[in-house]
Amino acid sequence: MREEILKLLQETDGFLSGQEISERFGVSRTSIWKAIRQLEEAGYEIEAVRNKGYRLSFEPDFLTAALVEKYLDTEWAGRPTQVFDEVDSTNSEVKRQAEDGAGHGLLVIGEQQSSGRGRRGRTWESPKGAGIFMSLLLKPDIAPGHASMLTLVMGLAVRDALEQMGVPDVKIKWPNDIICSGKKICGILTEMSAQMDYINYIVVGVGINVHNREFPEAVERVATSVLQQTGRRICRAELAAKCMEQFEKYYAVFLKTEDLSGLLDLYQSHLVNCDRKVLVSDLKQDYTGIARGINADGELLVETGDGLKYVSAGEVSVRGVYGYV
Repeated sequence: MREEILKLLQETDGFLSGQEISERFGVSRTSIWKAIRQLEEAGYEIEAVRNKGYRLSFEPDFLTAALVEKYLDTEWAGRPTQVFDEVDSTNSEVKRQAEDGAGHGLLVIGEQQSSGRGRRGRTWESPKGAGIFMSLLLKPDIAPGHASMLTLVMGLAVRDALEQMGVPDVKIKWPNDIICSGKKICGILTEMSAQMDYINYIVVGVGINVHNREFPEAVERVATSVLQQTGRRICRAELAAKCMEQFEKYYAVFLKTEDLSGLLDLYQSHLVNCDRKVLVSDLKQDYTGIARGINADGELLVETGDGLKYVSAGEVSVRGVYGYV
């Protein structure tokens, strides 16, 4: 009964009278009131006005596999989708399932991560209900050396998905961050299990800040969220589905050449670092230069006083000389 009444409220603009609901389902007004109370206890806000009836004024943004799949328009990406209330990290969960034989296209989403992580061992804040923490399992027939480019492919996909959901001025910070208004809204972590010349599987993890109103002091200067950028709450299930749709599209382009030649111009057009002075930090040294875009292998081209350097993602960090970007 509760689900049927919720569906009716969702489909109705304005108020719906108790009498109309009662006649529709053949139940008493008391039964309707109890169902409304149950919906409110579940997080829905329902306005009740005498002589008008009930109106759904707020829906909590639940994440379920069924809801994600409802929005999915893909052949394989996100099929199947699994949603966990809590998981150590979605990358770790996908790797466990990959070792047990899970197939290409599995998407794991966690409402909360207890041990979320980013590149170079950094932690990733994963508060419950605030973001999208998801990992996609891939089993491509490509050379292991080409796997890192999938981070850039996912970056394009997430950027497009955020723009489609109404987020303004979405850019890419090479190699794995998505930026809005100079702040990080998404991070991507790609991990691989491979032999010398063969990939067992690849896991591409994505963390998107969606409903965060504020951030811990340590990252508040460089982090932002969809809510902060747009002033409104969006449907996380729909955003996750759009990420999968865009990734499937760009992945097909990538597979044609096993590099970024087919996506190069598009990627360059969204690259926030391009033609800016950047600081490159690796395990050996730090140096500065002007970022000149990427090449077909996904390397960042940095113009220095010693000539043009080709920077591979790996364990390298690139940031603006005077700030995050």
